[in-house]
Amino acid sequence: MDAFLPAVGLAVVGLAIGVLSGLLGVGGGTIMIPVFRLVLGMEPLVATATSLFTIVPTSLSGTISHVRNKTCVVPLGVAAGLGGALMSPFGVRLAALSPTWLVMLTAALIIAWSAFKMFSKALKKPPASKAAGTGCSAGAGAAADARAARAAGTAAGSQAAGGAGAPAAQEQGARRKLSRKQLAIGVVIGLAAGLASGYVGVGGGFLMVPLFLSLLGTSMHEASGTSLLAVMILAVPGVVQQALFGNIDLLAGVCIALGTIPGAFFGARLAPRVPDRALRLAFGCFLLVAAVLLAVNEFGLLGNG
Repeated sequence: MDAFLPAVGLAVVGLAIGVLSGLLGVGGGTIMIPVFRLVLGMEPLVATATSLFTIVPTSLSGTISHVRNKTCVVPLGVAAGLGGALMSPFGVRLAALSPTWLVMLTAALIIAWSAFKMFSKALKKPPASKAAGTGCSAGAGAAADARAARAAGTAAGSQAAGGAGAPAAQEQGARRKLSRKQLAIGVVIGLAAGLASGYVGVGGGFLMVPLFLSLLGTSMHEASGTSLLAVMILAVPGVVQQALFGNIDLLAGVCIALGTIPGAFFGARLAPRVPDRALRLAFGCFLLVAAVLLAVNEFGLLGNG
């Protein structure tokens, strides 16, 4: 009974993390690491390794739902994921050679930068949607969908369904055709996310989602689903390497995953029903809170030491 209650508590926390993961397209590591550090008192390397381990089943669950919803650009996700998988082992090795406080503070700075990019993108969206003459709730998604439709040669169909919002995003996620240049950009995004993922023990979605939006012009719905697929692929080599180093707390990781797996599936199903701009703002708030938690936690530990 003494071990049962903490396990249930971790599963409940995991459920909430999973919903955020599926909804926003992140692996959930930005929340798991503070939980492992603040609640369970894990060492930094153990916290990052256990987070990376839990990210794989969490992302898999959310990816399945996004693919069914047609809010995942599969070729882009695979390209970014393979790029990240190549680089994440180097991030793991770099983390093993770095001071633990540097790993945590680097994570906080990267996440804060991603939050800034997300807020700036969200705040620029309303004028664009007004110029396009769309409604408040579907404006952001419809503008991105129109761009995607032109790239795929299906602009006429998209314009006819201009007020469809999330359903239109689902159609474009399924039809989007990418050029070699766009796929190459996806690989480069994956390389950067993979290095960050292995170094700080997060999935890399906090970096990929803003870059998909700014460099490739995806909608937020597409960015979320595509990011989860890439996260699932790129995390695997880092997990294997961390397991070989003996840094993973398997029991804690499994307990969290019992909640994140159904949570991510539900969050991904919920995502198409949320307006594009609202998703961007929610993602920015999520990142900002995670960055503050990591920074305060690490400075507090340094001060106590």
